[in-house]
Amino acid sequence: MSKIGIIIAREYSTRVKKKSFIIGTFLVPILFALMFVIPMLIAMYSSDNKVRTIAVDDQSGIVAQKLENKENITYSVIDHSIAEQIKKDLPSSSNYYALLQISAMDSLMNSEVSIFCSEQVSISLKDQIQSQVNEILSANKLASYNIPDLENVLKNIRNNATVKTLQVGKDDEEGKETSVGAYMAIGYISSFIIYMFIFMFGSMVMQGVIEEKNNRIIEVIVSSVKPMQLMIGKIVGIALVALTQFMAWIVLTFLIVTGVSMATGASSTSIVKQGVQAQTNMPGMDMSELNASGMEVAGIDASVLAETSENASDSSAINEGLNAIAPIMNTLKQMNILGIIGTFILYFILGYLLYASMFAAVGACVDNQADTQQLLLPITIPLIIGLFIMMSAFQNPNSTAAVWGSIIPFTSPMVMVARFAYGVPAWQYILSVALLVGTFLFMGWLSAKIYRIGILSYGKKASWKEIFKWLKFKD
Repeated sequence: MSKIGIIIAREYSTRVKKKSFIIGTFLVPILFALMFVIPMLIAMYSSDNKVRTIAVDDQSGIVAQKLENKENITYSVIDHSIAEQIKKDLPSSSNYYALLQISAMDSLMNSEVSIFCSEQVSISLKDQIQSQVNEILSANKLASYNIPDLENVLKNIRNNATVKTLQVGKDDEEGKETSVGAYMAIGYISSFIIYMFIFMFGSMVMQGVIEEKNNRIIEVIVSSVKPMQLMIGKIVGIALVALTQFMAWIVLTFLIVTGVSMATGASSTSIVKQGVQAQTNMPGMDMSELNASGMEVAGIDASVLAETSENASDSSAINEGLNAIAPIMNTLKQMNILGIIGTFILYFILGYLLYASMFAAVGACVDNQADTQQLLLPITIPLIIGLFIMMSAFQNPNSTAAVWGSIIPFTSPMVMVARFAYGVPAWQYILSVALLVGTFLFMGWLSAKIYRIGILSYGKKASWKEIFKWLKFKD
């Protein structure tokens, strides 16, 4: 065991000192942080705060006097006789940014709305204008129907039913509200991390074997240790390198994101607020979102409909966002967090050991990485299949493909982690772990036999026929 420890220490120390390791350790967190920081900065600096004056030529006689100025829009009502001249002067005008023309209403009380501008109008500006005009014209139509008790009608027709998912237990018939999204997120993220690291660091094991084989260092090493000890030491040493780099990525990414957030004053709360405002400003024909000016046209007291207009557009949206957090928190409380973490670590270690031993055997069979493609095919296909099954498992964890994918050892490291948060029968979990351990021991034994002969074979890529011969050699 002391020899294996020396090999592990050597593998770890030599790899963490490499430039590629140091660069990757600092570069990847920067890339990860950019995934969070860039959307945050875009949310901060993408808003258009420039105030623009819009000339309004209203031939309907309904809209102009009810338009409300916004933070970035000021409306100026003009006479129809000068509209054409203003339109011609827009490219050189400093008084008006655009001309809003509203045609006379037809028999159905509809109007055509046009915006004339010397440049392309932004989608947000167009949506703001369109939203106000549509609300005012809709309110005017409502007024023409002379519906009795219109205020109460509008209040009663609004419905915001949401479907809850509740998990019931043996002693809890009422159930607790849960969030399917939380299960899906945990399953997807943890499974994808396992897939990524198995492939990444398994390939690192293979590359390390090829390098030492080409440098003839392997001939010196095997004179002092057994090939099996060398393979185990290399696999475990690189596993420790992987864990070190993974923890460094988490810490550095957190520090970078936190530092940028503090420096810019941005936060997730501000982003959510901007998102809510963007949603409430989107154009729509929901009757409960008629603004105060539109209600006045319809003869409706705005204060009577405060709960269905202002609250619906602002408070309701924010409350819905806050209420959406409650099921997630309930789900996290009900989850077996320690079990999820333990399962992730267990399947990460066993999956890595299983595939790393096969990657090491492939590295021992070739002299350069270009010759590995054919031999890697039987290894990469199960990994890719496991990835596809995983993507369906976190959406439908009890499907036939998901159940068998979590039991078969070559796909279980990804699929079982995706299913575990939802709850897995004990017999499936025990069977999956037992088969994974047994398969690792068997494949490790086969890989060791290939590794023992392959590391001292030079000159050409080993064929499948030769590999089967190596397996038949007695120890």
